Amino acid sequence: MDGALANLARLRDLKSLRVSSWDITGGNTDNWLIRAGHTSTLVNLTGPGCIRHIWMTIAGGEDFYLRNLVLRMYWDDEELPSVECPIGDFFGLGRGTVTYFSSAPLQMFDRAFNCWFPMPFAKRARITVENEGEKDAILYFYVDYQLGNDVSGLGRFHAQWRRQLVVKADVPEGTWARGAKGPVNTTGRDNYVVLEAEGRGHYVGCHISLDTNEPGWWGEGDDMFFIDGEVWPPSLHGTGMEDYFCGAWNFNRLQQTFCTPYYGYHFKGNDDYTGKHSMYRFHIEDPIYFNKSLVFSIEHGHANDRSGDWTSVAYWYQSEPHKPFPPFPAVEDRIPYRFGGREHMRRGKDRRELPVNH
Repeated sequence: MDGALANLARLRDLKSLRVSSWDITGGNTDNWLIRAGHTSTLVNLTGPGCIRHIWMTIAGGEDFYLRNLVLRMYWDDEELPSVECPIGDFFGLGRGTVTYFSSAPLQMFDRAFNCWFPMPFAKRARITVENEGEKDAILYFYVDYQLGNDVSGLGRFHAQWRRQLVVKADVPEGTWARGAKGPVNTTGRDNYVVLEAEGRGHYVGCHISLDTNEPGWWGEGDDMFFIDGEVWPPSLHGTGMEDYFCGAWNFNRLQQTFCTPYYGYHFKGNDDYTGKHSMYRFHIEDPIYFNKSLVFSIEHGHANDRSGDWTSVAYWYQSEPHKPFPPFPAVEDRIPYRFGGREHMRRGKDRRELPVNH
């Protein structure tokens, strides 16, 4: 037998500890004030050990405080973070606002964020929160961890946020299976990239959110996992976006959101497929292994024929050092699109339309 329940009765020589925002005076101000423009270090642990659970709740004071606050994690004295995400996106909220959902590794309910991904470290674990907003934020948190773990042979936990305004790609026409004619994607070059990793490790899931003002189905794109330098076609090639997220038929038979331990469609936009949509897939039982590199990408529509605002967080474990992340976007480039006039609101000042295919 394998898994947490199978090993729950096993006795271990470990020490259970916690860092939290409790009021050390004995009072009831059980939170930290994260000042605007400042970075706070939540934990700075000495190992070997493993973080087992993170809980947070936040009062932000701004419309998009979940994008203004940036969560970073560093393992074993590395200089570059292994986790770098807007705090809401890290916990599965891909639209910059609260959405209740429940999965095995991540949950959001009653304004509480929970993460159950194990995060081993040999020498040190450091977690910071940077407030790039204009107002102070109030943060309550627990970080529950164990000391004394044997972490040899264990990968380090990683998570990375990405955003792209995808546009329709110029692709050739071709002959499909059974003789149909239409656009073909035989490279994967213009796909939305969820993860580019180098080293040895395994990918354990992602969530993707999109916002579009194009009516009609946006999810016809295939998922593609290019392992250890593969060229197209990769070893793992899917059949459609909703298929990768373990749904079917455009998500349109159920006409509602759903959540399971490993997959879900946890925010549904308009019935004509415009607006904001969010979905997750966690490879807890079926990680994607790589020895040298992994590029995971997915088409935005068939042969990348759709436009919109796409964001994602990928989660994976790997050996260090990891490939440096792309430069983290400035706060004004993280604010979500807002559709009541199809305009982009940057702190209520700058406005521009989302691209539309014609």
